[in-house]
Order: sequence, then C-alpha cells, then structure tokens
Amino acid sequence: MNGQKAGFGTVATHAGKEVNETHAHVQPIYQSSTFWFDSVEAGQAIWKEEREGYIYGRLSNPNTDATAAAIAALEGKNLPEKPYGLMCGSGMAAISTVILPLVNAGDTIVSQRAIYGYSHNLFAYHLKEKGVRHVTFDGPDLDDLERVLSETENVKVVYIETPVNPTMMLTDIGGVVERAQAVGARVVIDNTFATPYLQRPLEMGVDVALHSTTKYLSGHGQVVGGAIITPHEDLYRLFSTALFHYGGVAGPMDAWLTLLGLRTLHVRMERHCENAMVVAEFLEAHPAVKRVYYPGLESFGQHELAKRQMDDFGAMLSFELQGGYATGARLMNRVQLCELAVSLGTVDTLIQHPASMTHFRLSPEDRAVMGIGEGLVRLSVGIEDVQDIIADLEQGLGG
Repeated sequence: MNGQKAGFGTVATHAGKEVNETHAHVQPIYQSSTFWFDSVEAGQAIWKEEREGYIYGRLSNPNTDATAAAIAALEGKNLPEKPYGLMCGSGMAAISTVILPLVNAGDTIVSQRAIYGYSHNLFAYHLKEKGVRHVTFDGPDLDDLERVLSETENVKVVYIETPVNPTMMLTDIGGVVERAQAVGARVVIDNTFATPYLQRPLEMGVDVALHSTTKYLSGHGQVVGGAIITPHEDLYRLFSTALFHYGGVAGPMDAWLTLLGLRTLHVRMERHCENAMVVAEFLEAHPAVKRVYYPGLESFGQHELAKRQMDDFGAMLSFELQGGYATGARLMNRVQLCELAVSLGTVDTLIQHPASMTHFRLSPEDRAVMGIGEGLVRLSVGIEDVQDIIADLEQGLGG
C-alpha cells in the first residue's frame, strides 16, 4: 500500500492471510487436534516461545489465529500498533475468559444496569458466590457512574455494552473510559451489536473489546463463537493463559467459517444499516407503533451521541406496539418473511418479542425496570430487498 493506510473493506478482505504457510488463496481448515515437531529441540523452542509453531489445539491453531488476527486488525484499524486477539468457543466463553482472571474475592465489577442477560447472571450470581461484588449504574448517566465509582471500593472492571439489547440505549464510551481510568479500573466492552465497522472502542481508550462472533462477524447464522481483542500485551498474556486453563476455545471449522464471513462484513453492514434506516422510518410513521428505538432516527434521544461515536447506526432496532403483550405476540405469529428467532446479525431478518420469548420468565414489573415494554418487538434487519421486509411487517401489523 506504499505507506497508505488500507480502508476497512480492504482490511476485512485480507487481514489474517499472513497465518497461512501453504499460500493457498483461501486458508485451509486445520482440522487437527495436535501438531508434530521436527525434533525434540524444535518442540522445546516452540514451548519456550523462542520460535513460532503449534503444539495442541486447545493452545492454538492456524485457523483460530488467523481469525483472531483479522478481527484485531479491524478493531485496531486506526491504532498505531495492531492489538492482540483470541478466539473463543462462544461469546460467553470470551466474557468469562476476560472477567474471571481480572477479579478476585473482595473485588468489584461495575456494569451498566442493562446488559446481556447471561453476562448479568455471571456477575450478579455466579461471581457473587465467589465473593466478587457487582454494582450497577444507569448506562447513559455518567454522573451516576461517577457516584458509584466514588462510593465503591476495589473496582477492577467497568463493563459496558453499547448499543444495549433490546432498547438500543447508548453509553458514552469516552466518558466511561475517563471515569474508570481515574480509579484504576479496566474498561471492558461488548461490541457485538456495533461491530468494528460502526464502532472501534479501543481507539477511544477501552482496554478490552469482546464479541459474540456468532452474530455480525460471521454473519450467516452457522457458527457459535467469541473473540477477545486488547491492545495490552500483559492482558493478552493473562487472557491467553486463562483460555488455556478454562478451555473455552473455538474449533478450527468454526474459526474458518467466521473468517469467511468476516471477508464480507463491510458489504453486509452497509446494506444492513441502509435497510434498517428505511425500516425504522416506516415503523415510526405506522399507526400501530407507539415508539421506535433506533439510533439513526432524530427522534432517538441519544442520536447525537450515536453520530459522535459510531460511523453508522447499525441494523438492530426495537419498537413498542400499541396494545401491549397481545399485539406483540400477534405480530410474531403473522410475519412470513421475517423469521421468528432469537439471536441477531444474520443476513436474513430476525424478529422476536422479548416479553413472550427471551424475557418471559421475568415479571412485567421487572421487564419494565429494564425498559422492556409488553409490546416491545426487536428486529435484526437483514440484507433482503427492503421493500419485502416492509411488506411483511405491513401485513403483520395490519388488521
């Protein structure tokens, strides 16, 4: 590139190819549990990290290395030094591999109140049993974060998601970093919803970016996986050791499929975002819809923050229906093109009604505290022709 910095699409298309000793145009799948050594001396040199090489699939594999390197290149596209990356067997494996070695009994994790349910359960229940405290703050309210940090001892991690599921609420990343650094805490972000295409938190001072690669990064609904990206060598080594010990590694086929999906991330995300804006505007004008939550709409309360810290507005949106629970469940049973399914970030449009699906075990009161109304519907807008998505929603919302 003659010193010129490559664009995002070029990085997505080519990153990770350096981990390919065969020079195959598409990296082969290294479906092997172990790797042989040329000699005892060569094996020892690899063990001692005096030379590069592979030992055993739980420790590393060319496919997981290539995919981690590609995601790291995207997350750190504008950093002076490329960050470090690790692939995990799921998003929760990535979260656990990061959080568990950062905290001990007596330490505190501070997170925004609204986060992914299983992340909340890990912090609030599992780690609580191990003597780790979990304290929450109101995500958009930096003053509340400052209050919590001033009143709480031994804060080791400040954990955020933005946009958050399913209300699309945003958190000011730079503001969180500034306040966390003042108390010596590490900032960890789940960047799954935004992807590096829209938002690169490491460039804003975040210590660790996490992904469920199941979603947009792989993009086709075939793979469960996770990724850890950090610019800090000490954290990378800490997390690498934790991953070896906990064993939450990704398999070579899953890593290979994820890298294949990553090659088209920029093209898919452009279409995802374009479609989502059109769908959001359609829903905002529909009489059956009470409110639309989409960062790209000027009516969205944090629209200016979205413009400041995101390159576009994403493909996730939620909308509250008139009539509450019954109308939400009714729409689920009427759509034909939109697929009734959990998860998100696939090429096809997925729809779900949290009150009757993912959050049905919670009381209406508990859902309300999380900002989840009885008629709230979440939509992961796909890359189909947008007029077909709208036509399906139109007939589903009709009388």
